[in-house]
Amino acid sequence: MAPTASDVSNQTTLIDDSAYVKVLAESSTLKSVPSQFAYATNDSKGSYSDSIPIIDFSLITCADSEQRSKALKDLARACEEWGFFVLINHGIPETVMKNIIDASLEFFELPEEEKRRYEPRSASDPIKSGTGSVLNVANQRIHLWRDYVKSYVHPEFHSPHKPQILREIVAEYSERSRPVLRSLLQAISENLGLEQGYIDDVLKLDSCFQLYAANYYPPCPEPDQAIGIPPHTDHGLLTFLIHNGVAGLQIQHNGKWFNTNSPQNSILVNTADHLEIFSNGRYKSVKHRAVVNSEATRISVVIANGPAPDVIVNPAAPLVERDDGRALYLPMKFIEYVETMLSNRLEGKGNLECLKISPGPEDQ
Repeated sequence: MAPTASDVSNQTTLIDDSAYVKVLAESSTLKSVPSQFAYATNDSKGSYSDSIPIIDFSLITCADSEQRSKALKDLARACEEWGFFVLINHGIPETVMKNIIDASLEFFELPEEEKRRYEPRSASDPIKSGTGSVLNVANQRIHLWRDYVKSYVHPEFHSPHKPQILREIVAEYSERSRPVLRSLLQAISENLGLEQGYIDDVLKLDSCFQLYAANYYPPCPEPDQAIGIPPHTDHGLLTFLIHNGVAGLQIQHNGKWFNTNSPQNSILVNTADHLEIFSNGRYKSVKHRAVVNSEATRISVVIANGPAPDVIVNPAAPLVERDDGRALYLPMKFIEYVETMLSNRLEGKGNLECLKISPGPEDQ
């Protein structure tokens, strides 16, 4: 039987891996972070920067060659210098974006027995729901201050059966996001000097992989003593993130943590592991994390976008040729990378480091 709010408030040291954080946070007697969640984030305040690039999608796709050329240069700088940018004028209706936030919240408000239908049994499960934990450097298991639901939505569509509105809106949002993804990747390919259509053919973008993930971060009594998601990079090419207006995502830039502040109806986009691999290291997959607060619930919705599941991702051959024939990353089938990453619960460790090819003695 799942613990109740009163149970977890009185027995916080007995919480198991499957206990939902929402239940714990709703306890009226919760005054401190239970020991299982202890994750000191002394630098969690982060800094604010006006330098996070803003990319106008309408200019990337416009017919005015001068405006488009400038937009492409801005996109290249964003990918090279930050690995993150705020995308505006992307054409996805604001109502669709609001609806997917609201529908995701409805899922988290379902009875626990319904959510537990999707407790992960293996990394290959197409639908997963739960909370989560990581192992720190001292081999201690740390619970995360967040609940989640994830599902593969393309090229095959999967979604929880309830609420029904979630299935409908996730399908619509993912469908509307794919042309945006394709145009951004075509622009990135152009910036990399690749032939038109190269990225589509090599990565099989008609069958691109998309994963929907919604994260629920309830108020935390001691936000500096817990973490929503620790520092990590993402699998895939580009990640799209929207939220309910409550801040919490921080990105690492030049060794410092910066708060992100994306305006309403914009999408926060970041370059991910497979764009770093494909570009042979020209564009970096940047670490980011989710911090929590004591005031308001934060909901974020992510669409992780990758190549087709069966594609073996290598550095692009023309880019390797320009680098004196040296590929900086080993090849790996995309879906195997995803499933390995989803099963990796060691903080700060990812597949990307394992795929980097160390320079030989003659290169040092």
